[in-house]
Amino acid sequence: MNPQTVIFIGRSGCGKGTQADFLMKHLKGQDLQERPIYYLESGAQFREFISGKSHSSKRARQIYEHGERQPDFLAIWMWSHLLVENVTGEEHLIIDGTPRSMSEALALDTALQFYERKANIIYLHVSREWSQERLLARGRADDTTLSKINKRLDWFDRDVMPAVEHYRNNSAYNFIEINGEQGKEKVHEDIMEKLILY
Repeated sequence: MNPQTVIFIGRSGCGKGTQADFLMKHLKGQDLQERPIYYLESGAQFREFISGKSHSSKRARQIYEHGERQPDFLAIWMWSHLLVENVTGEEHLIIDGTPRSMSEALALDTALQFYERKANIIYLHVSREWSQERLLARGRADDTTLSKINKRLDWFDRDVMPAVEHYRNNSAYNFIEINGEQGKEKVHEDIMEKLILY
């Protein structure tokens, strides 16, 4: 099996992390070459970053506390330096939660071209209302009130959806739209039916 690249994108709470985990288990079970898997989860990277003591971490924490989207330059740095430091060319690459804007998508395009990676883009489509219910039930620190959740969903609709449409209409990618409002096993089954292993 060649090194695979899969990008999960979708509203907060849609199950990107769960489906990434299912896919990583599948790859481990199917890859006779036992390639390593590099999992890049931007949300976790940001949460770790804002707990730091640097001036940039403090500024990012203020943005986080107001429920706003982090600036593109910081988001791009967050994943680009990790790719530069960690990609060997031999691993499967799973990206969860990036890109979060059109400019970030264009930057990621250049990274994938640089590494000569063909990618599956998996868009887990869930309604705004479904996402609200999931996030409130999850009860994470940034999901405590409906107003905070709605801010995040607002910037998804405003900023992330143009990136989703960029991938949908770009023949360089295998764009897969999945109904995320199903049981997690059914979502995984639907993904595996449409996934192209290059």
